[in-house]
Amino acid sequence: MVNDWMMGSTVNRESASASRQGNEPESVRAAVDPGICGFICSINAWKEGKEVRFDIQSECRQIKKLAEELGPVTLRDLFVPLTQSPFFLCAEKSRCHLACPVPTSLVKTAEVVLGLALPKEVSIRFLR
Repeated sequence: MVNDWMMGSTVNRESASASRQGNEPESVRAAVDPGICGFICSINAWKEGKEVRFDIQSECRQIKKLAEELGPVTLRDLFVPLTQSPFFLCAEKSRCHLACPVPTSLVKTAEVVLGLALPKEVSIRFLR
């Protein structure tokens, strides 16, 4: 099911629920349209202490598994080699397709949450 916010801007920064540590951390929401598979993915990420936490929603079996496997990440996790990245280790364990853009989208979303990147949309366009 596609949420209303997914139909508009694909990146949104907002205050998260006050119930998370009571100090209204900033939340970043993103929508990922992975292409031909049609399994839109919604990502909500926020910072708790020094960790970034995720709420990942998708109808894709592999992304559901990835969402279960991926725990909180830290700044350090964004600077490890690809073969040690919790994002890509979980994607591999969950049997995500090699070209699936969701793991990379999680990295980008974490960067925005931590203030390392601006919330700019990313795209791949095939030219004819």
